[in-house]
Amino acid sequence: MPALVSKRYWEASDRWNVDIAYKLKDAGDHEFALGWTHEEVLAEISRRYIKSYKDLPFSAYQIQTKFRNEPRAKSGVLRGREFIMKDLYSFHRDAEDLNKFYWQVAEAYTKIFQRCGLEAYIAEASGGDFTKEYTHEFQVLSEAGEDSIFYCAECRYAQNKEISTLANGGKCPKCGGKVILGKAIEVGNIFRLGTRFSEAFDLNYVDEHGSSHLVVMGSYGIGPSRVLGTLAEVFHDDNGLLWPKAVAPFAVYLIMLDNKRAEADKLFEQLRAAGVEVLYDNNDERSAGEKFADADLLGIPTRLVVSAKTLKENSVERKARGATATELVKLTEIVKELRK
Repeated sequence: MPALVSKRYWEASDRWNVDIAYKLKDAGDHEFALGWTHEEVLAEISRRYIKSYKDLPFSAYQIQTKFRNEPRAKSGVLRGREFIMKDLYSFHRDAEDLNKFYWQVAEAYTKIFQRCGLEAYIAEASGGDFTKEYTHEFQVLSEAGEDSIFYCAECRYAQNKEISTLANGGKCPKCGGKVILGKAIEVGNIFRLGTRFSEAFDLNYVDEHGSSHLVVMGSYGIGPSRVLGTLAEVFHDDNGLLWPKAVAPFAVYLIMLDNKRAEADKLFEQLRAAGVEVLYDNNDERSAGEKFADADLLGIPTRLVVSAKTLKENSVERKARGATATELVKLTEIVKELRK
């Protein structure tokens, strides 16, 4: 979608004057705002293609840079004025079909966060500038979070504090469990938009009987850059990061010591040939302590060390990030071991 969105689209949905919009003019004095979301653009595009009930349901997504004029940008990638967003928009014939897709997306998002190693609560929240209906946020508990949520650890029911009538230590309205107040980071959200944008852009379809109806819309988002920051906040210790395997930039941090370059190079090529992603520290001028500190700081799940000591055993030293113990694994077995 375009990063520059014409003023006429924002005015159609009554969102030109939102505080977070960056506004500018081109050489012809036409006004634009940098895209902070794309409901308007997708509604306009879809109007050209959705004519019949046979064209529904329909959905489209993108992964794109967004811009929001945050008054207090802080916490690195957790709240920036420029960030990466995976935004999804869906189009339906009625609220029932939207609701079905809505919860399918909720399930998919939950699985995505779980694969990243994050346990997200699906918290009820207000619709903000998107809708008057309740929406749902995916909130990960963290003291670094800007949001506060009431949650039940037993049934995982949750509400954003801003809209909640719950109380810390009170009873969960769903299961009777204890309600807890905690800080959290919002990593995703889902919105049932209804017909707000369809009305603004005259987005209709014709049903089986020839009657015209407004298309019902939904929008959904995950912030990959914010997820990255959340992972750093949740998975770290005093020495650095502890990346979950599914999202680690590399699977292995390979360290060469004692100038055993030939043997370390050979292992590096074997690992790469086996499809193992390796970051290779073969610097001759840095001490073992410096290399080990970097390995901890970067947080790659597995550290391998090739040294004179390990080669005497025809082995490589393996250590999991966050563990205290090391082990020797035979050079002939290490690739197989890493694939387990």
